[in-house]
Amino acid sequence: MYSINANFLKLQKNYLFADIAHRVNAFKEAHPEANIIRLGIGDVTRPLAPAVIEALHKAVDEQASAETFRGYGPEHGYEFLRQAIADNDFAPRGIDIDIDEIFINDGAKSDTGNFGDILGKDCTVCVTDPIYPVYIDSNVMGGRAGDFDNGAWSRVTYCPCNAENDFVPAIPDHPTDLIYLCYPNNPTGTTLSKAELQKWVEYALRHNSLILYDAAYEAYITRPDVPHSIYEIEGAKRCAVEFHSFSKTAGFTGLRCGYTVVPRELEVDAENGERVQLNQLWNRRQCTKFNGTPYIVQRAAEAVYSPEGKRQVRETIDYYMTNARIMREALAEAGLKTFGGVDAPYIWLQTPGIGSWEFFDRLLNEIHVVSTPGVGFGPSGEGYIRLTAFGRREDCEEAMKRLKSL
Repeated sequence: MYSINANFLKLQKNYLFADIAHRVNAFKEAHPEANIIRLGIGDVTRPLAPAVIEALHKAVDEQASAETFRGYGPEHGYEFLRQAIADNDFAPRGIDIDIDEIFINDGAKSDTGNFGDILGKDCTVCVTDPIYPVYIDSNVMGGRAGDFDNGAWSRVTYCPCNAENDFVPAIPDHPTDLIYLCYPNNPTGTTLSKAELQKWVEYALRHNSLILYDAAYEAYITRPDVPHSIYEIEGAKRCAVEFHSFSKTAGFTGLRCGYTVVPRELEVDAENGERVQLNQLWNRRQCTKFNGTPYIVQRAAEAVYSPEGKRQVRETIDYYMTNARIMREALAEAGLKTFGGVDAPYIWLQTPGIGSWEFFDRLLNEIHVVSTPGVGFGPSGEGYIRLTAFGRREDCEEAMKRLKSL
């Protein structure tokens, strides 16, 4: 008889966003007349940039001709996109990234979850708390999280981030193998300065740890001291893998495209005593289990880096960040304490003396606004909710008007 990966049975039965959907759907059935405004899940609402649409049409037309038809593409991704990424996302910041260190994917979520395929089951895990749930759940699936007890996993080191420590996580006082950092942060919308990020790089180099750095929201950074890439920090190429996404930057949540950077300098000791490049291992994994992002999508991503694409994408980002400003100012007027929303499209709102789910239910039932309970992102998320600035302007303004009425 076949068996299953028993680690999947350890996963918590309720997934955060499925719970939210269940409660919202139940409310809709009971109150079909209610005008519900969704400021919960972080999906985008603005259309794709015209330059992206034009590139999509052109690439589709190429598929209609034998001379320009594309079938299977390279698992790394097409060179035209990898070169555009190296030239635009890294070179202007003085970062030398070779195109063979860039792997095109179908979104950062996939690779942050899949990268554990090439890592040992005995690796210990460290996360900032609260944190994007995929980091934890993928390690539960991989057998690295231990057992779940009192809201935490036994083999995971949690570094609390809250108002008391200004959302700056303390460096662990013991060695850990895998460190997940997401900055600008999802869900809190907060950031780390270069000086603080330097401490994590130094810790990783000292303990031979691997940093898995999720930079999906780097395009929203506004302050000069906030790094856009961990490779702005000296030594990071020897200890960090970086994940990027076009989903929130250019609205590709439906198209699906992102990329992962695995520097050649990143090496690990194998059991046979050899030094092995993670770049080679990840390439082997991708060649076996991933057939590549579609050609037409990669052409669309390339258009993001054209002069027109850059301008149009920046306009969309500015639209969302204006939403964030409107929300922060309205919430402050209502006497509520908020964090984030300056370098990220998320507002992390401290609930007024009640729990996350209780405040979620109050917002849904009383003013018909959907949020995301902070406790769903980890133990330190209790007492907070996340609001997204990805909504339509009129919805953000109406939601704030309703919230101030509470």
